[in-house]
Amino acid sequence: MSALPILIAAVLVLALGYRYYSAFLAARVMVLDDARVTPAHRLQDGHNYQPTPKWVLFGHHFAAIAGAGPLIGPVLAAQYGWAPGLLWLLLGVVFGGAVHDFIILAASVRRDGRSLAEIARTEINPAAGFTAMIAILFIVVIALAGLGLAVVNALEHSPWGTFTIAVTIPLALFMGLYMYRVRPGAYVSGTIVGVIGLVAAVIGGRLIPGSALAPFFTFDRGTLVLLLAGYGLVASILPVWMLLCPRDYLSSFMKLGVIAALALGMFYVAPTIHMPAVTKFAAGGGPIIPGKIFPFRFITIACGAISGFHALVSSGTTPKMIDKESHIRPIGYGAMLCEGFVGIMAFLADLSLQPADYFAINVPPERFSTLGMHPVDLPALSEAVGENVAGRTGGAVSLAVGMAHVFSGVPGLKGLMDYWYHFAIMFEALFILTTIDTGTRVARFLVQEVAGRVYRPMGRTEWLPGTVLASLAVVGAWGYFIYTGSVSTIWPMFGISNQLLAAMALSIGTTVILKAGRGRYVFVTLVPLAFVAVTTLTAGWLSVTDNFLPLARAGTTAAVRFQGYLNASLTVLMMGLIVVTIGNCVREWTVVWGRRAHVFS
Repeated sequence: MSALPILIAAVLVLALGYRYYSAFLAARVMVLDDARVTPAHRLQDGHNYQPTPKWVLFGHHFAAIAGAGPLIGPVLAAQYGWAPGLLWLLLGVVFGGAVHDFIILAASVRRDGRSLAEIARTEINPAAGFTAMIAILFIVVIALAGLGLAVVNALEHSPWGTFTIAVTIPLALFMGLYMYRVRPGAYVSGTIVGVIGLVAAVIGGRLIPGSALAPFFTFDRGTLVLLLAGYGLVASILPVWMLLCPRDYLSSFMKLGVIAALALGMFYVAPTIHMPAVTKFAAGGGPIIPGKIFPFRFITIACGAISGFHALVSSGTTPKMIDKESHIRPIGYGAMLCEGFVGIMAFLADLSLQPADYFAINVPPERFSTLGMHPVDLPALSEAVGENVAGRTGGAVSLAVGMAHVFSGVPGLKGLMDYWYHFAIMFEALFILTTIDTGTRVARFLVQEVAGRVYRPMGRTEWLPGTVLASLAVVGAWGYFIYTGSVSTIWPMFGISNQLLAAMALSIGTTVILKAGRGRYVFVTLVPLAFVAVTTLTAGWLSVTDNFLPLARAGTTAAVRFQGYLNASLTVLMMGLIVVTIGNCVREWTVVWGRRAHVFS
């Protein structure tokens, strides 16, 4: 069937969700009021608290939340078929993810821009705040491992792709120095240089394979993990203006531009969806993600429908920059709808591949040989993009192939599929590296906050030895998971941790709504909370019993067995922390309800 009717229906659902449901949340649930003075004005310091124009802040917020999750998750979930994934992407983002982001952003704005853990501490109790902080730390580390795996698998033995990504690092450093030190405020000329540099990196990368420079950009998996860890370490220590800000700024153009181009390409080409509505792997035994469609579809799609990681952004920099309360609606709810649209675009691009080709890319060759499938267009696709794409697991490569396949369907662009493929690889990697930049820095702050309670100097973020030690701990943790794991072990852990964080944020949001006296509307967070909590805890338990513990018991080496037990232990620990936090919230709900019942008795 054609992807065009699905695309049109998806756009209509998202538009209706924003027009009516977000208006209901703004007017009835949180009662946004521009007469309230936001912390950006009341606490303005020109550093963290700064009133920012609506659409400028929208771009910053979208760049911060839009990591690789909505690109990779839907691609991996395509193994179950197109119908279940599309249904969850649409319903999940309208009634779950966008609500989650909106409520937490509004709650943080009303509390001087406090973090999620601080909101839990003040609205519930100190114990809830501490468990929330520890849970966030573990979850961020696992999330970074899941996203970093996609970059490593995409760039393995790919000199063109590695060269292109490598060029973006000095390019971002140059932009940072130019726009913040050489010519402060020269954003237009800096942007022009950055965009030209991105295009030149893709075009110039075509000359690398087969040249004398190829060995310098051709790495195996282990080396790429070390390089990625080294980048994460340096990026988390450098001042934000030097690398983090210019990379975010540059990648925002890439993100919005490519998604807009992909959407236009989808409308023009109207690619055929070859994947069936529901595959035989819905009953379990999938070669990409083990487990049945319930509950593993939900934790696999993850960020495209609802993302707990967004709660860290919605209670981080964004609430300190809100100019008016009415801006919370387009920024909190609207930006998440845009991320859902990104997930739908990625989903449809991958579904345009033949099913056998999709599985041949996303499944290791030895496992694919047992599926009874035979590639259809894979040899031609590999030749067109200039690389052997078979067995390049992790989702990033098949998405790049799918995007290149769509773009090459535009008249006059068919012969440029290799450029489109590597452009898509750079596009995905920039998404991921932006998240690794921000996520590693956030996790480093959390480690320093916890360590500072034991040794006071560690709590000072300006103390360089403490900064380096905390960064090493964070990078070493997520680097280990990438080095020893695979997509079938890391991505479920990523999905579980991310969705558990969303459940925790929704429980805190429910507490905020109740305490504000809006108990009649508590269903807006309570329903998605119940659904996300049940599905994710079920997926966590099944992952431990059916995936991680069998891996530990049947492992052929001590390292594999240790990995299995470690994954199982961390998953149980994260589940326990979230259950404790939600339990504290439930106890607070009973207290609030009891007080109100006493007032009206």
